[in-house]
Amino acid sequence: MNDPLTLRDLESWSRPGVSLAVLGHPIKHSVSPAMHNAALDELARAEPRFADWRYFRFEVHPDDLPRALELLHAKKFRGVNLTVPHKIIAFDRVAGVDEAARPIGAVNTLLWTERGWRGHNTDGYGLATAVQETLGRDLAGAPIVLLGAGGAARGAAVECLQRRCASLWIANRTAANLATLLTTLAPIADGIPVRGFTPAEPPADLPADALVINATSAGLKPADPLPITLAALPRPAAVFDMIYNPPATALLRDAAKLGLPQANGLAMLVHQGAKALEIWSGIPAARTAPRMAAAARAALGL
Repeated sequence: MNDPLTLRDLESWSRPGVSLAVLGHPIKHSVSPAMHNAALDELARAEPRFADWRYFRFEVHPDDLPRALELLHAKKFRGVNLTVPHKIIAFDRVAGVDEAARPIGAVNTLLWTERGWRGHNTDGYGLATAVQETLGRDLAGAPIVLLGAGGAARGAAVECLQRRCASLWIANRTAANLATLLTTLAPIADGIPVRGFTPAEPPADLPADALVINATSAGLKPADPLPITLAALPRPAAVFDMIYNPPATALLRDAAKLGLPQANGLAMLVHQGAKALEIWSGIPAARTAPRMAAAARAALGL
């Protein structure tokens, strides 16, 4: 895979055709270009209009994000994906935000418009679709135990509430961050019980048969502690870990030992990407997701 492009490359950009991009810091190990370009190649074989569509990755420091977004718009990139740490930073720097993304306070997909970028967030769609695909479960009507209170957890929590989960229990080690998230969610809970707790002390009245969703970074490194001890909970229905690399985190191994259905976040990565491509192209996400999934697995050596 080629080295990521930079702000300097963007300043001199003059490529004909339709350009798409992902921005991150760091971005070197992103598999999004492999996913999107594989899908675009397949689309181009059926529809010639996609022959000149291409997806690129740019390493952009957070301080340079405003300039990068300005240049990308001026160069008429059709769409942009944003990954860590740009999703929250960009929220207040776009011309408009899709209504579904407003409660999240973060955008991961931008669409070019005459007046500026329009921000969307496809992570929730990716989560819900992945949970259904890999675990055969719906967020709607399900009791949810969500691990974490950061940006990823906020997006997951909003999606669970918007899809009318039965209840939402949020576990986080830092009490202040947990309190902030609970306050943010209160206006959109609309009667759904939302409660918080510390992972070390799960409350006795946690629901059985809950879907446990890990939205923390615990598991990215081999030495990371478990975000929660599953055996300390009433027996969950299933466990979903948003982390996809490594494919088997300590939490998923713990779930396997207990005989619980479990899945990593690779399908979520694929489906949020397919939804972004749908926003840019009008092609239904379900059509491009299988090709994206194959490309993602190949890029990760799976």
